[in-house]
Amino acid sequence: MSFMEQSRNQAPRGWRKILYINWPLVLLVIAVSSFGFLMLYSVAGGELDRWARPQMTRFAAGLVIMFVVAFIPLSFWRQVSPLAYVFGLVLLVVVMFFGSRGMGAQRWIDLGFIQLQPSEVMKIALVMVLALYYDWLEPKKVSRPLYVLLPLLMIAVPAMMVVVQPDLGTGILLVLSGGVVMFLAGVSYWYFGAALSLAIGAVVAVMLSRGTGWQLLNNYQYRRIDVFLDPSLDPLGAGYHITQSKIALGSGGLSGRGFMEGTQSRLNFLPEKQTDFIFTTMAEEFGYIGTTILLILYTLIMIFAISAALKNKNRFGALLIGGIAATFFFYFALNMAMVMGLAPVVGVPLPLVSYGGSAMMVLLGAFGLIQSAHIHRPR
Repeated sequence: MSFMEQSRNQAPRGWRKILYINWPLVLLVIAVSSFGFLMLYSVAGGELDRWARPQMTRFAAGLVIMFVVAFIPLSFWRQVSPLAYVFGLVLLVVVMFFGSRGMGAQRWIDLGFIQLQPSEVMKIALVMVLALYYDWLEPKKVSRPLYVLLPLLMIAVPAMMVVVQPDLGTGILLVLSGGVVMFLAGVSYWYFGAALSLAIGAVVAVMLSRGTGWQLLNNYQYRRIDVFLDPSLDPLGAGYHITQSKIALGSGGLSGRGFMEGTQSRLNFLPEKQTDFIFTTMAEEFGYIGTTILLILYTLIMIFAISAALKNKNRFGALLIGGIAATFFFYFALNMAMVMGLAPVVGVPLPLVSYGGSAMMVLLGAFGLIQSAHIHRPR
């Protein structure tokens, strides 16, 4: 028996929970967030109070939330999963009618001390309720059409409510995260194959309909597709963001221009440099080496999360961890693809790095759920 196992067995019940925490995962979260503080200080031109200090304060509060959530038994989170989902839907309805607008979208509820984005809450609530559903459902029924329809509706309703805000990026994330939970639960591959075929067919139909009497999109929407495929068609308009982002990415080279020496961000060529495009600022200042370090940290977080899911013999806990890990992956993968021109600019922040209150707090709460499933798993 190892020293750690002896310590766990001899420790009082309360202290044993502390020993069971996945501490490497905690340290990795802190490391990535510290990277974010550094970049927010840089994009503010060396001003701490503008973005870095508020982000640090929110992170400290979020870290407390993470540990509180972690120490609460997983059975409690299982029981409140339906309430969390309903609460998320209520928030989406509230923001639809009373939300504050910004950057052409109505996505936030102004609580005074923080701008709450309900779609962030729904990302985690959706994973929770789907994990509960498949924990309750008998494995032999998961692929029956009737039992596939309900989770599809649970995914589609909030996704459509988010898309109309409009927030296409988060709507896509909800669909992808929900699909991963269904996949992990054992839903037949045929359903995913059918969904992929329909998606490909829809894209082909949209493109073939252009210029015909049954054109499926407006001309300006086709123009956006053209600019996405070739930003140089409108370098000062719709293609401006991605053009400037690519310039910043390329100018960083191997080791970057140096801390606080990025011209694209310092001269305000980069749009939303503190949120959606903060990765390009990092690439310009720290180059290929710096961005690779961040990718390694993200990869390690995924490895520890997936490992925790594989070791968990509680079906709800394993699906919960897997779904949250998938949500986290889609977060940073879609953001990086977006700023590199591999995906449309849809407004998805870089997790734990981009400036934002509700995204940071909700994500740390989600890591608390991972820790709760890890601490209270059957041993």
